Amino acid sequence: MSAIFVTASGADVGKTFVTAGLIRLLRDQGVTVDALKPVVTGYDPSVVETSDPAVLLKALGRPVSAEEIERMSPWRFRAPLSPDIAAARENRSLDFSTLSAFTQRAVDNARGVLFIEGIGGIMVPLDARRTVLDWMTTLRVPVLLVVGSYLGTISHTLTALHVLAQRKRDIAAIVVSESERAHVPLDDAVDSIRHFANGIEVIGLPRLPGGLTEHPAFAQLARLI
Repeated sequence: MSAIFVTASGADVGKTFVTAGLIRLLRDQGVTVDALKPVVTGYDPSVVETSDPAVLLKALGRPVSAEEIERMSPWRFRAPLSPDIAAARENRSLDFSTLSAFTQRAVDNARGVLFIEGIGGIMVPLDARRTVLDWMTTLRVPVLLVVGSYLGTISHTLTALHVLAQRKRDIAAIVVSESERAHVPLDDAVDSIRHFANGIEVIGLPRLPGGLTEHPAFAQLARLI
C-alpha cells in the first residue's frame, strides 16, 4: 500500500484534476485505488454533481450518492472560504484531532494506492491554530505538490518548497498544471522551478479539452508515486 497527500501552492490550481487523472490511469493499469477529500469548502449540495468529491468519485467509478460523499468528504462547508472561517459561518468547527485520526485510519487500512487531497494551499488554516501543513505533518506520507503557471507561481512554489523542507516532508513530485489564460509559458515555468527544486521531479501538465484526463504527464507521475 502507498498513500500520497495531494497539496498545492494555492487554491484552484488543479489538485482535483491531477488526482482524478492519476486515479483513472492507475485503475486502467489494474491498480487498486481509493481517494479522500476530507475537507471541502464552497460545497453546494444542490449542484453536487460538479463538486470536487463528485469528480473524484466518478474517477473511482463510484456513484455520486449521499453515502459516498459522506465517506469521502465528512467535513463539508458551504462558504468558499478557508475551513476555519467557513466552519464559523455555520457555527461549527473542524476538530483537528478528529480529522487527523480519520485520515490516519484511512492510511492504515488502505489497499493499493490512497490519494488524500487537501484543501487550498499548504498554509490554509483548518482551525485557529493548525494549517494543512500541520495535517500533512501528522500523517508523514509523501506529498504531491500541484502548482499553476500563472504570473507569480514561481515565487509561490519556491515558498511552498521551503516550508515543506522545514517540516522535512518527502515530496514525490511537483506538477505544474497550466493555468487558464496563463501569462507564463508552461515550459518556462517548469524549467525555472526545476532550477530550484533540488532534484525533485518537476512535470508540466498542459490544459486539456473539457473532461479529458489523458496525457503522458500522468504516466510520468504514476511512476513516481
